[in-house]
Amino acid sequence: MLPVFTADEMRAVDQRAITELGIPGATLMENAGRGAAAAILELVPTLVGRAERSRPVVVVCGKGGNGGDGLVVARVLRRRLSVRVFLISPPSEIRGDAALKLEAARRAGVRPTVIGDDAELERALTEASVVVDALLGTGSRGTPSGLVAKAIDAINRARRPVVALDVPSGLDADTGRPLGTVVRASMTLTFAGMKRGLLLSPGAELAGDVRTIPVGVPAAEVARSITTFVLEPADIAPSFPPRPRDAHKGTYGHLLVVAGSVGKTGAAALAAMAALRGGTGLVTVATAESQQPVVAALLREPMTLPLPETAARTVAAAAHAILVDAARARDAVAIGPGLGLETETQELTRRLTRDLDRPMAIDADALSALAGHLDILPSAPAPRCLTPHPGEMARMLGVQVADVQRDRIQTTRAFARDHRVHCVLKGATSVIAGPDGRVFLNPTGNPGMASGGTGDVLTGILGGFLARGLEPGRALEAAVFLHGLAGDLAAQRVGEESLVAGDVVEALSAAFLTLAGR
Repeated sequence: MLPVFTADEMRAVDQRAITELGIPGATLMENAGRGAAAAILELVPTLVGRAERSRPVVVVCGKGGNGGDGLVVARVLRRRLSVRVFLISPPSEIRGDAALKLEAARRAGVRPTVIGDDAELERALTEASVVVDALLGTGSRGTPSGLVAKAIDAINRARRPVVALDVPSGLDADTGRPLGTVVRASMTLTFAGMKRGLLLSPGAELAGDVRTIPVGVPAAEVARSITTFVLEPADIAPSFPPRPRDAHKGTYGHLLVVAGSVGKTGAAALAAMAALRGGTGLVTVATAESQQPVVAALLREPMTLPLPETAARTVAAAAHAILVDAARARDAVAIGPGLGLETETQELTRRLTRDLDRPMAIDADALSALAGHLDILPSAPAPRCLTPHPGEMARMLGVQVADVQRDRIQTTRAFARDHRVHCVLKGATSVIAGPDGRVFLNPTGNPGMASGGTGDVLTGILGGFLARGLEPGRALEAAVFLHGLAGDLAAQRVGEESLVAGDVVEALSAAFLTLAGR
């Protein structure tokens, strides 16, 4: 897993490197710039056509540390390429390590131009092969203004490939939201470690492809005290070792899916099939008795269990004893897909959440039942894994969706910690958190998965992994990662526009093979 940093955490790493490890700030800057220059040299052929490679690389530098990084880049690139450097401020205003790099660049033959004539900058940018954005780094605060804002707008108007150093100028490194006008980068070369804002929308789109450039700080020191990480395939694969020769269906657990109501039987079927495609040994779908024949007709492999129902043909409160007894014979429970919002059904859902001593995946209508009743979660007799989208999270917390989306990481972290649950906030770069306060960001998935039923698929996968005996945190991480990977593989086959939930279920087998390196 890769550590992910806030701006403050990154500053702390730099400070520890200087004060505890004895690495001068100028050396960190030199390492960052040299690493970025090497990456740019490698990437130029992929960014521009052969005919354009003779054009100069234009480096636009601010007066702080990010500008110093850019000056190192310019000095190193000049050995191989034509380079032009523009400064946002007079050299007399450049201080500290950046001033040292300016002097080194001058000695190497770089002749920076102080931006004064907007037309000259515009012309240079338009004629560039690649533009390097070195205006504002991770530590910048406030809305870009004055010459900085004008330079950002000029970079965007030029429509040339842009490589941003550390973060695109004008982007909040923590939230991924624009602070005002912001550079639209083709690629971002971020230093020492990944920044949160490069993974969260819209920052992920504004940053383009992202590479991490080491700066000479040992990896263990970089990751010290960090509690936010990006999942990698190597984090997920160990949960799925080769199956023993003597395995049988009981080896891989029995999942009880409590789902479905009139008009929503498909949700139950999708969750059940996803659990089986996720490797669960046995699945039973418990649903309203009038809908049981419909669910059974949609499924071959799963079993079904008819339950007492309300007049609205949702599961009735009288099903409680039946479900408690059924859960005793199963290894985990998944509840919520298509269950309905009838008052009686919602009350049953809360009682089951409070009473069942089995790990439980909670989604969809079951999440709505918890709104205003979150106090039942901390005392639940077994782990609870919740899978809300932003609207469901907002409903449970009694806030607006915008409040949830403003800081997805901290919202999810606080929810999981406060209510002692495991939780994923779904969306672009889903956020996974546990009671211990650690957060994992999921890199898989695509916009084609914004389609009805894909959440039910995730519920089934998660419930199945819980039934297979995975520890709840690992089960949630694996489910979210493989769900997104299956969506990516399905999109390669059918495209994002035509992707439906059933495609994700069918692609789960390919996702497991990909995870295993086959």
